[in-house]
Amino acid sequence: MLREEPSGNLFALSQNAAMGWDPAELGRPDVLILSTQGGLRDAGGRPVALGYHTGHWEVGQLVEAAARELRSLGVTPFAGACTTRSGVIGVATCDKGLPAMMMALAGARHLPCVLVPGGVSLMPDEGEDAGRVQAVGARFAHDLITLEQAALELCRSCATPGGGCQFLGTAATSQVVAEASGLALTHSALAPSGQPIWSDMARRSAQALVEQRRRHLAVSDVVTPAAIRNAMTVHAAFGGSTNLVLHVPALAHAAGVPRPTVDEWVAINRRVPRLVDAMPNGPIGHSTARVFMAGGVPEVMLHLRDADLLDLDALTASGDRLGAALAAWERSERRRAVRRSLWERDGVDPDTVIMSPAAAAARGLTSTVCFPRGNLAPGGSVIKCTAIDGRVVDPDGVYRKTGPARVFVSERAAVAAIKEGRIRAGDVLVLAGRGPMGSGMEETYQITAALRHLPFGRDVAVITDARFSGVSTGACVGHVTPEGLAGGPIGRLVDGDVIRIVVDRVNLDGSVDLAGTAGGPLGPEEAARALADRRPRPDLAPDPDLPAETRVWAALQQLSGGTWGGCVYDAEAILGAIEAARPG
Repeated sequence: MLREEPSGNLFALSQNAAMGWDPAELGRPDVLILSTQGGLRDAGGRPVALGYHTGHWEVGQLVEAAARELRSLGVTPFAGACTTRSGVIGVATCDKGLPAMMMALAGARHLPCVLVPGGVSLMPDEGEDAGRVQAVGARFAHDLITLEQAALELCRSCATPGGGCQFLGTAATSQVVAEASGLALTHSALAPSGQPIWSDMARRSAQALVEQRRRHLAVSDVVTPAAIRNAMTVHAAFGGSTNLVLHVPALAHAAGVPRPTVDEWVAINRRVPRLVDAMPNGPIGHSTARVFMAGGVPEVMLHLRDADLLDLDALTASGDRLGAALAAWERSERRRAVRRSLWERDGVDPDTVIMSPAAAAARGLTSTVCFPRGNLAPGGSVIKCTAIDGRVVDPDGVYRKTGPARVFVSERAAVAAIKEGRIRAGDVLVLAGRGPMGSGMEETYQITAALRHLPFGRDVAVITDARFSGVSTGACVGHVTPEGLAGGPIGRLVDGDVIRIVVDRVNLDGSVDLAGTAGGPLGPEEAARALADRRPRPDLAPDPDLPAETRVWAALQQLSGGTWGGCVYDAEAILGAIEAARPG
């Protein structure tokens, strides 16, 4: 099982066993029970089964990216169908559910709305976090851990039920963006889920909604262009997941404000330093709960305010202007209490978790994301450059990699190659044909998780037209456009091609190019000609199990601005394309 099953299957077994299921029963055939009530509990209220989940990064997850749009559409009608409603509170936590909820709330333009983030799970006293533990299969296959160690770590990895993961992945970053955009209350993102401080936040969120009603405020007063810029700024300061490059434009589109462009992302990331030391970025890698106790989003925003990087006139969920909300946080007893508690309970100085720009620079923290182009990504790509292992970065702050391509058209095959020792230090692993048209732009976490926790993994680069999990690290270039199935050059690569990747972590410039073949190096014009002369790979095809709803989503989002437009449904663009295609 450790050699063959995706990590999520193993992780789910450990969760079910922790909830009291007899481990001997867990290998029996599964029956899925969907619940909208957060799972199943026994008569005493004890959780006994996981609830309806909003999507994860597993092999064969062909609806995940589309699921955000579909779930937003599934939630949105309730805001309009309940005609007596006077406001909306959304409660959400995870990778797709929380962005979908943000979109649904932002789309309720004339109503007061507040989002309650579901918080985060706590770390175990002993054992691995929920990100590292998902590499147990690859480590076992390479004889780095025993079967007994794998079982123990899987059982230990989540100390508390509920909440998002303990690292700054897509779920946690989405909570951060929800607060930074004004949808959620000050110091609500990343709260320890289910703990008294989280329950208090939920109550205060309800009170904030009442206050918005009293002031005749609506969500359209909150989610403005200024709020979107603030969210992008805080994303950069946190070192957030690259998936928010999709979700923030989608939030803007739902709110009816201009979607940010790649150039705007680049400009903000060049201007804004990373200030947060959290998993998976490091250098120490604190848990998200520690980030919350160090002051969370408002503490980061204090540093950004002092650097004149925020629009302080933006409204927050409380109805106050951001400047006033931050001033209140700065002098609050709550701020003093949580920061003091972090020192007293964990022995951690909060100023080493959330740093000033000067302290962050001294610790070697680099800016968050870069958007490389090149003959393999003429439409662009994205890499979380702050998560590249510093040991493979040159002294001038530039990552340079030239190596042979090892090309795959399914994540399952790529992971098998890693586990079987067919991927070596120096290789460039290419996963092609897994963009929206190929697999629904799946999250390819299995590859990056396996590589991160293998000794040679930092010396392997990854290029794909799919996405990565927010907890992915390393030299991982994703969102390559055009995707392989849309005629993109990535779909014409073969084993042995020489790939050159350059990522400047200082100036946030980058390139991804074909630099040669097995026959020798190629100049820029020769490489362009070689790619143009090739036909797409014969094994390049949509996944045979790609659901119809994902195929429809892939086509419609392409008409609506594509990957860089947030993978949304833009009604005007879609209807315009249909009208233009009418005969006569």
